[in-house]
Amino acid sequence: MFREAAMPILSATAAQPRPSEITPQSVYSRRRLLTAGAAAGLAWFAHAGAAAPAPADAATALVGERSRIAGAVTLEKPTDWQDATGYNNFYEFGTDKADPRRNAATLKTRPWTVVVDGLVQRPMRVDIDDLLRLAPMEERIYRLRCVEGWSMVIPWVGYSLARLLDHVQPLGSARYVEFTTLADKAQMPYVGSRMLDWPYTEGLRLDEARHPLALLTFGMYGQVLPRQNGAPLRLVVPWKYGFKSAKSLVRIRLTEQMPATTWNKAAAREYGFYANVNPDVDHPRWSQATERRIGEDGLFARKRKTLPFNGYGEQVAALYAGMDLRANY
Repeated sequence: MFREAAMPILSATAAQPRPSEITPQSVYSRRRLLTAGAAAGLAWFAHAGAAAPAPADAATALVGERSRIAGAVTLEKPTDWQDATGYNNFYEFGTDKADPRRNAATLKTRPWTVVVDGLVQRPMRVDIDDLLRLAPMEERIYRLRCVEGWSMVIPWVGYSLARLLDHVQPLGSARYVEFTTLADKAQMPYVGSRMLDWPYTEGLRLDEARHPLALLTFGMYGQVLPRQNGAPLRLVVPWKYGFKSAKSLVRIRLTEQMPATTWNKAAAREYGFYANVNPDVDHPRWSQATERRIGEDGLFARKRKTLPFNGYGEQVAALYAGMDLRANY
């Protein structure tokens, strides 16, 4: 069993969300995140059976019952469940946005273990169901923006990655965190293709990984993660482009050197290590100044203006003080 240490959702030194951005605790507990409107909330549950969550009774109970303790970080209307579970990038299951939902049924989420090692005092190999119990679950409505120019608003369920990092106690020499995902040809039909260098890896600076908004994620919409959305465990880093939010994690390793990451290795000119949402830095093949919110009248919806740091600048901009965010894209 893990011992839990007290830790706030946002640290004392981190910029807090504005009061207008947070659902009051009493309202939140009573309405179960219906702050975006009763119709939107009912739609989540109407579509709850559209994509079967990964089977794990313990996980279902923890995610469903313990996800009500935290306030929302944004009050924007959540994306419809059908869109959030049916329009995905998960290249282990195909390159079309609908491929993950079609193909991910082959993913086996139990048994599942995660290795946390590298420059830590307490390396461990932990079962996913023990990892679920490391800290209380929190449900946070985060925007997620893809580098391709589309975005969603999703109620994610998990706890701050800093909880796990505190548990393993990083050494003083640790500067980065590397994330490695499952790469099993038997379960993932596109693993082994020449499109990418498998397994999929991503990385953060240690201070980024320890920021309270970086979420170790086990569920969404009050349910365990569907397979196509990264079951049983993924990362969500809301101020960065979506490719930073690695899915189906099997290893978290602390290092002194900046880790090589999958998309940076594939196309360094297009995918930098930092991947902070910056509307002033275009992708070499398209503008990043605007975005299309999935579920808003399809391809003909009026595009939204992209916000620096995906709208989380008040909380995270201090992490990059003095950096050239054009050179460090």
